[in-house]
Amino acid sequence: MRSLTTSRGRLAAIAAGLLLLLMFPQFEQDFYTELVTRTMILAIFAISLDLLLGYTGLISFGHAAWFGIGGYVLALLGTQYQVTNSLWLTLPAAIAVTALASFVVGLFVLRTRGMFFIMVTLAFAQIFYYLFHDVKSLGGSSDGLNLRGKPSTAINGWTPFDLTETATLYYFVLALMVAVLVFMAALLRSPLGRALQGIRENEHRMAAIGFPVLRYKLAAFTLAGSIAGLAGYLYAVLGGGVNPELLSWHQSADVLLMVILGGMGQLLGGVVGAFSFVLLQELTSTFTKDWHLWLGIVIVLLVLFLPDGMISIAARVKALVRRSRA
Repeated sequence: MRSLTTSRGRLAAIAAGLLLLLMFPQFEQDFYTELVTRTMILAIFAISLDLLLGYTGLISFGHAAWFGIGGYVLALLGTQYQVTNSLWLTLPAAIAVTALASFVVGLFVLRTRGMFFIMVTLAFAQIFYYLFHDVKSLGGSSDGLNLRGKPSTAINGWTPFDLTETATLYYFVLALMVAVLVFMAALLRSPLGRALQGIRENEHRMAAIGFPVLRYKLAAFTLAGSIAGLAGYLYAVLGGGVNPELLSWHQSADVLLMVILGGMGQLLGGVVGAFSFVLLQELTSTFTKDWHLWLGIVIVLLVLFLPDGMISIAARVKALVRRSRA
């Protein structure tokens, strides 16, 4: 009965949060609508890393590489080489390219473990960073590339929706975030998802009973890369351009903080972490010029006192209420 009540409470909280997000653009505050849009994109990015970190036990310091590549695919196809600016072509291309790149890199990095894995993922990310930073014909150097405009959604002359409208882009990103969460929920309940969680708990035991551990980890690495590429694509659409900083190591550090802040190995942990991180950024930058310092202090305190992430606050409050009643 208690588990049933808990599940109902979670569903009610999720429904309330989704309803709030659906209603938010109706307040007609374009600045805050774009801010929440950016936060939802970062939530997709955090969800992709959580597939590696929270469910497979792989700590990657180079995850921003896929985020940046996803954005650069759009910029290269739509602006640099002017191949196409169609959403229906550039979005699948961004996902496919990042999936292929993460698959190839995964073949090398997944043969290492622990600290070596962390350093090799960081090294590959730096390679991609300097590739786009130094090769001007490819990445536009440090200035990056500006998009000619938002991707077109036209199909044989018919335009189902227009991404140049702030509210339309908001709902498009919201729909994709929900789709990613539904996909993750289905994945984690599948044999692949359960195998990944088994690898996180005890990789040697999974290998001993006959599971192809390397293949499973490679599948997770590729899936995580493709979802991060989707987030990078959306980030480029929202910002109207890309630059090498999207692939930088501190971008990987930020998304790692989001996952830890929200709660690792929790389906909604990436969403909670992204919203918490952006909210803390906005609050600290509003009240002080040294907001980086205070943001770091707040995050350290939250990690110390909430090791299971912000998503565990509700459970902790319930536990305190039960103790007080007892």
